[in-house]
Amino acid sequence: KSILISCPHENVSTKFLAPYTTFCRIHQKSITCLDISSGGGLGVSTSTDGTMKIWQAANGEIRRQLEGHVYDVNCCRFFPSGLVVLSGGMDAQLKIWSAEDASCVVTFKGHKGGILDTAIVDRGRNVLSCSRDGTVRLWDCGKSACLGVIADCGSPINGIAVGTADNSLNLGTPEKTPSEREVGTEGKILLLAREDKKLQGVGLQSRQPVFLFVGSDAFNCCAFLSSTYILAGTQDGNIYQLDVRNTNSPIQVIHRSGAPVLSLLPYLDGFIASQGN
Repeated sequence: KSILISCPHENVSTKFLAPYTTFCRIHQKSITCLDISSGGGLGVSTSTDGTMKIWQAANGEIRRQLEGHVYDVNCCRFFPSGLVVLSGGMDAQLKIWSAEDASCVVTFKGHKGGILDTAIVDRGRNVLSCSRDGTVRLWDCGKSACLGVIADCGSPINGIAVGTADNSLNLGTPEKTPSEREVGTEGKILLLAREDKKLQGVGLQSRQPVFLFVGSDAFNCCAFLSSTYILAGTQDGNIYQLDVRNTNSPIQVIHRSGAPVLSLLPYLDGFIASQGN
């Protein structure tokens, strides 16, 4: 079920694994985003065929089709409960769906450009979205209202990640008292992977900048490894590992190929990266 290819002269080896199972019937074209529910029972995915579907993770059987976005859906993810889905599209709309009956429960409007990524704060009373319009917005799911613009950087924001900050980090203080509808933002840091080659850290509650790191190319994605270590991937194939307490120089830069780094996911003691090759 596997084939190992190595070149001892170059000290390089790669192992190809045969897939455990393949689901060919869910989408007709490229899959752009997918997530699996916390219980592992359901998958949700979006495709360049214009569809977003919920399916059984065990056998790929389609359960629901989520219809309501105009144009492409860029991102989809389950809430921690596994019963609700958050999606963002090129129509600048952010939507919340019931995984049980495929109804769209809430639609958030406010962005002026396509939504490129989303994040869920704690258990999901608040959610975040970033857009081609250069802003990150915080939303209140219960009242379906925008709680504020967390950042406005004048350049498309391709990816975001939210994590608990290291205690020694100064996240700044809010200029005005946060709304009581804002839940779980205290002590959190927000990462912004920006198109203008910058990776930015912002205090989620304070809206204050924490750090700004300049990379080799546009940043496509970012992730937390821990409260101190973060990852970010660029269009020219670099993966930067940084310490949030000192972002002057990276801990390491991993470069396997020049293909764009499209997504990063912490896994066990390391991480998984996907590239455009």
